[in-house]
Amino acid sequence: MGKHDVKGNLMKTHAHHRTAGRIAGMALAGVLFGLPVSATAAPNYSDWFGYGAEAAAAWEFIETPDEPLRLTIRRKGSGEPSFRVMVIYPRPSSAYDIAITKVLDVFDEKGLDIEFTVINFDRTESLGHEALEVADAGDYDLIYSMGSESTAWMWDNYRGGAVPVVSICSKDPVLLEQASAYDVGTGTNFAFTSLNTPIEVQMAYLLELKPELRNLAILVDSQNVSAVQTQAEPIARLARRRGVQVFDVAVRDPQNARRELGSLVSSTVDSMRRNDPTLDHSVFWVTGSTSVFREIRTINENSDRAPVLSVVPEVVAAGDDSAVLSIGVSFQSNAHIAAIYGADVLLERAIVGDMPVGVVSPPDIAINFRKARAIGLNVPFSFLESASTVYDYEGHPVRVDGKSLVPTN
Repeated sequence: MGKHDVKGNLMKTHAHHRTAGRIAGMALAGVLFGLPVSATAAPNYSDWFGYGAEAAAAWEFIETPDEPLRLTIRRKGSGEPSFRVMVIYPRPSSAYDIAITKVLDVFDEKGLDIEFTVINFDRTESLGHEALEVADAGDYDLIYSMGSESTAWMWDNYRGGAVPVVSICSKDPVLLEQASAYDVGTGTNFAFTSLNTPIEVQMAYLLELKPELRNLAILVDSQNVSAVQTQAEPIARLARRRGVQVFDVAVRDPQNARRELGSLVSSTVDSMRRNDPTLDHSVFWVTGSTSVFREIRTINENSDRAPVLSVVPEVVAAGDDSAVLSIGVSFQSNAHIAAIYGADVLLERAIVGDMPVGVVSPPDIAINFRKARAIGLNVPFSFLESASTVYDYEGHPVRVDGKSLVPTN
C-alpha cells in the first residue's frame, strides 16, 4: 500500500452518517458550548468532522472525494511540512470538534508547519488496522488518539508501535488501567492526557457547595464504558462511604436518551424528596457522556430545584440550557495539554514513554448565575474567584477561559 493510500473499505463506509446528524452535532458545539463553527465545515466535509471558525484563518481543510473518512489539514501558505501527524477519530463528536480546534490553534501559535491526516476508523477493527498501516508506511511523526474509544483501541492494538501516540479528549488512563500512575511515563510509545479531575477533588468542592449532602444522582450513559469506570463509579463509591444516598441514573439506549432522561430524572426527584423534601441537600451530577450532557435542557426541565452539576465545563453555557456549575476539565484545556505534549515529542524535547499523565490542575470551574438564582443556589465566593468561565444573572458571559469580558475604565 502506498504511503498516501487508504484501502477500499476506508473509502466506502460511513454512509449512514447523515448530513442532518452532522449539522445537529455542530449546532451542539456552537450553541451549547459557545464554540464558533465554520459555516463551511458541516456539509462540505465528511459528516464526521467539524472545527471552530478561528481555525479557518490559519488552516486549509482538504477532503479527498473518494475517501469520506479521511481529511488533510495544512497550514495556509506553507510549503513542504516539517512534520506529519495523524489523528485517529472513532466517530463524530462535538467534543472532538472543540479539541481539534484548540490543537490547531496551539500549533499555529508555535508556528510549526504540520500536515495533519485525520482518519475516522468508525470503531471498526479492519478500518483501524488500515489506518495504522497508513501511519507506519507514511513517515508519520506522531499520532493523536482522539477520544477514549480511539485511545483504548490504540492501546490494545498499537502499544509498542513505531510512531509515538498522545491521547486527547480521553478519560483517566490510570482508572482505565492504561497507565500505572499519574507521575510516571508508560515506558512505551504512548503518552496520556486526562479529561478527569481526581474524584477526591471533585467531592471536596461538592461538599463545600452542599455540606449536608444527602442525595447524589449520577447521570451516565451505561454504554459509555470510560465514563462509567472513571467518572460514575468512583464518585458513587466515595459518596456512599460518606453516607450519601446515590442514585444511578443510567441511560440504556443513547439514541433515545432524551426520552429516557425525562422519566429517569423526574422519578429520581420524587425519590430524593423522601429524605430531602425541599431538595436543599440533593444534586444531579452529569458525567462526560455525550448522549447525556447534550440533553441538558431535558435534565433541567425535570430536575425541579435540585442543582444540576457537570464534570464537563462546556455544559455550563449562556442562557437557560446550561448546568448551574461544573467542576472538571474542559475539552479545550485537555486539548491544550495534548498539543503541548505533541509539540514536545515532535521537537524532541521529550521522550513519549517518559511523559507523566497530563492532568489539568486546579480543575476548570464554570458557573451560570442565572441558573443558580432560578433554583436558589448559593455559590461560595471561592468558586467565583477560581472559576475560569462565568455567566451573569442574565445568562451572559462575563468571564470565558479565564478572560474577563467586562469592560474596564
